This record gives sequence, structure tokens and C-alpha cells, in this order.
Amino acid sequence: MDTISHGLWAILLVKGIFNKSKLWLAFLFGILPDVFSFGLFFLENIIFGARQFGTPVPSSIPSYISFLYNITHSLVLAFIVFLLIYIFKRKIYVWMLGWPLHILVDIPTHAKEFFPTPFLYPISNFVIGGVNWINPYVFFTNWFLIALFFILIYRKQIRKWIKK
Repeated sequence: MDTISHGLWAILLVKGIFNKSKLWLAFLFGILPDVFSFGLFFLENIIFGARQFGTPVPSSIPSYISFLYNITHSLVLAFIVFLLIYIFKRKIYVWMLGWPLHILVDIPTHAKEFFPTPFLYPISNFVIGGVNWINPYVFFTNWFLIALFFILIYRKQIRKWIKK
């Protein structure tokens, strides 16, 4: 799934289900797995000159990006981080759920051919071949659902805005 969608789904989770604030942190945790992996590749291309535009050829992606992708897209490692924070802070930060939500959404929306989601890393290299998020059916359905849920969650505020 595209990075911005991940952040918006995290906001919907935190606001819609838990009715919590700090939505900017939910958005941040929703996008962090992609920012810490592909974001570095993107910056590298900007700083040193773009090698290509559009979806990169897998062979052009440095190996450290795959390593970072494995770390940031692992439910195992996300759980360990959550556990450590809970042990030290004795608190669960709901806005951090954007991270595992990101991973769960990526599992069915990444094809095996290009960065399948290694959700069990480092325990296993098992991945599920999903339908690529760029597929028009997946892409437009995703954005339709995001818009629909935002309207449902913020309908009271929308009504007030319309009445003004």
C-alpha cells in the first residue's frame, strides 16, 4: 500500500476505534516502516541523482534497503518493541498501533515479486503473495474506503462545517 494510505489508516484506527488523540503520532507510526526503508532510498536518489523514476527495478535497490524493510515490516520485531516499551513505561501507546497495522495491511497488498511482507522476520522468511497495491481495483478501493471511513468518523464535524 502507498505510504500516505498507511498513515491515514492509522489515524482511522486510533480515532475511530479507540477515540484517542495524538493523531499525528498515529500517522507517523503508520508511515514509519516505509520511511525507514524506502524513504532512505528515495533520499539517496534525490541527493545523488535519480537512477530512475517510477517503481524501481529490484536489482537497482541496495541490499541495506531490503534489510531495513525486513526489520520494519516484521510483526515479531514490532511486538518486541511494544513489549519493551510496556516493560519500561508500564503504558500502552495506542498511536503506536499504526506500525503493526501497516504490516497487516501490507501482507495482502504486496505481491511476492516485489517486496513481499516478511511479517515473521527474523523467525521465518515466510511471505504471502498478495495482490499488488498498485492494482487499480486495490488502489481505488483503498482510497474509497479511507474517504468513507473519514466521513463516517468525522460526520458530526462535517455537518457543523456545512451548516456554517
